[in-house]
Amino acid sequence: MNLLSLCWKPFGRGGENLSSVGVIGTNCGGKDSKDSLLWFYDYGKYASGDFSMAVVQANQVLEDQSQIESGPFGTFVGIYDGHGGPDAARYVCNNLFRRFRDEEQGVVTRETILEAFRRTEEGFTTVVSELWSTQPEIATVGTCCLVGVIHEQTLYVASLGDSRAVLGRKVGNTGEIAAIQLSTEHNANLEDIRHELRDMHPNDPQIVFQRRGVWRVKGIIQVSRSIGDVYMKHSRYNTDRINAKFRLPEPMNMPIMTAVPTILAHPLHQNDSFLIFASDGLWEHLTNEKAVDIVHNHPRAGSAKRLVKAALQEAARKREMRYSDLRKIDKKVRRHFHDDISVVVLFFNHDLISRNHTLLDQPLSVQSAFDH
Repeated sequence: MNLLSLCWKPFGRGGENLSSVGVIGTNCGGKDSKDSLLWFYDYGKYASGDFSMAVVQANQVLEDQSQIESGPFGTFVGIYDGHGGPDAARYVCNNLFRRFRDEEQGVVTRETILEAFRRTEEGFTTVVSELWSTQPEIATVGTCCLVGVIHEQTLYVASLGDSRAVLGRKVGNTGEIAAIQLSTEHNANLEDIRHELRDMHPNDPQIVFQRRGVWRVKGIIQVSRSIGDVYMKHSRYNTDRINAKFRLPEPMNMPIMTAVPTILAHPLHQNDSFLIFASDGLWEHLTNEKAVDIVHNHPRAGSAKRLVKAALQEAARKREMRYSDLRKIDKKVRRHFHDDISVVVLFFNHDLISRNHTLLDQPLSVQSAFDH
């Protein structure tokens, strides 16, 4: 595809082929002048409206990845919240959309999305297999995935793990806005997920239990679905070659975690105003309602950055400190105060959506940076 040339280094791979990867620069966004770990793209156009994008780093290496791909086929948005390292999130950011395009062939269904996830999981498992002899720790790396696909007049939301998609919907002609969560979260701290795990593993009384006051699958990991984490899916990778904290005390007779996403199909309505996609680092500090109110009550430009800063202000308040002091803290140490946070806000233009028209003459491709 001929990709729209953008202008911001963190959303692209600096030094690589810039004809195929968007690069965002100073005239439409960049690094925050007061927080060196915050990058943003305040305002841009995608096929069906406007978007805003931002990311703040907390880990030594950024484990979140995100992307927007938009063109005649519709729009694809991904938030990938890695854990145990950046490898799985980077792999998914590079491969899931490509697998989706291979499958959709002009028609988007639950099945095409499921197959794209299945093939991406299969591909990453192959990478683990190839590296197992030299880098066994890659078996313990995984990523949550939150994907939104706008095709014709339908929004599909597919989720693994605990990133979240929240819709801002106008309430009639009142001027008010309602917050509607569209994604399903797979986190053992939720009672429904604990019930699901126990139903799937009726012969394992220790399938989920609390450790350090937090519910975890096998006492190890909070999320129950992901891409990667193959040590929880294939017994050959749960051996003494991985760190002891990931090893199971008994043989694995069936996969404990899964890469099958929960998928919702939502027909877009005229009152649907905007959609917030974000990794769980945002939702640790902001409620759905607070996030929707922030977007609704401010200009569209800078919406994603505004949400990130609101979360950081709340993180600072919880630690009884000022945000101005928090933003001076460097990566790695910053992780003690908040997680990596990625946010994408999509605003809907329903005239374009209803006519299946697009704002773009060329396809748009924006990916978050791999190396920070």
